[in-house]
Amino acid sequence: MLRDKLQPFIDRYDEISSLLSSPDIANDIKKMTDLSREQSSLESIVKTANEYSEVCDGIEENRELLEDKELGELAKEELKELEPRKVELEDEIKILLLPTDPNDNRNIYVEMRAGTGGDEAAIFVGDLFKAYARFADNMGWKVEIVNSSEGTVEGYKELILLIKGDGAYSKLKYEGGTHRVQRVPATESQGRVHTSAITVAVMPEVDDVEIDINPNDLKIDVMRSSGCGGQSVNTTDSAVRITHLPTGLVVTNQDQKSQHKNKDKAMKVLKARLYDLEMQKKQEEEGADRKSQVGTGDRSGRIRTYNYPQNRITDHRIGLTLYRLDAIMEGGLFEEIIDPLIAHHQAEAMKEAGL
Repeated sequence: MLRDKLQPFIDRYDEISSLLSSPDIANDIKKMTDLSREQSSLESIVKTANEYSEVCDGIEENRELLEDKELGELAKEELKELEPRKVELEDEIKILLLPTDPNDNRNIYVEMRAGTGGDEAAIFVGDLFKAYARFADNMGWKVEIVNSSEGTVEGYKELILLIKGDGAYSKLKYEGGTHRVQRVPATESQGRVHTSAITVAVMPEVDDVEIDINPNDLKIDVMRSSGCGGQSVNTTDSAVRITHLPTGLVVTNQDQKSQHKNKDKAMKVLKARLYDLEMQKKQEEEGADRKSQVGTGDRSGRIRTYNYPQNRITDHRIGLTLYRLDAIMEGGLFEEIIDPLIAHHQAEAMKEAGL
């Protein structure tokens, strides 16, 4: 019975509520953070489970009243509303019963890098950034540029964003991969269509207590900032480069005038990358088929193509093609691509779970 399957979630939610009020947990920041996050992830299914229970009780009560001379007609009307609602809730519960991604409600770092195509790729990094920013605005999220390296003409050779908002990771986690763009560059006098590519990586933001870094594993260099950035550029050693020796990961930050702020931001990005590495290793150990989010920046391994002459956007993973590229980019309407992706992954997960 479906209600029996839902009861453990309700019990666990109530158990966490009791634990969070315990003095022992209040003194353990990491444990309290983990429990709060777990409880937050259970809220939707517990709320839906409670409504489902009420609807089932309502159906049972009204069916018993069908033969009643005075209340029978009223019971029929009630059932006309309750029975379809029960079916709707059962469909919602099937999705909610799928294994949840513990990172879904986290803020995210989005790393974008120009690949094949030189200046045109850098320009498209800027265009996709603007589209993501519009989408974030539509969702009520906030976008912060953590670090940037500007292109020679316009756009960015590299751009790291921090997107803050409820469910940011759940919505944008499928954006990782190679994005290909086909259009006539502004610098092209012959009107020929050029193809370029950029890579996008999406990583959840992590709390300081989740990733412990040994200071002896870090090589920290300071240098003068380069590129456009105001009077402080090339006058103070404010830029910071951190190398994590065990993994070889390198993070550079120069967007702030303060060396201390640049170091702090670089450390946060490094922790996100290390957490992402841990996730990859765990998934590989569990046998998950996870392809690396960041490709080589060439035209292989693409997840999406943006064809400007045909006003076409295609997501190759689910074979979805829409002829409204302009509206999606200019209006930040990425839900038109993202929602079908999420639905596809949910459908695949439901097949595997036998739901």
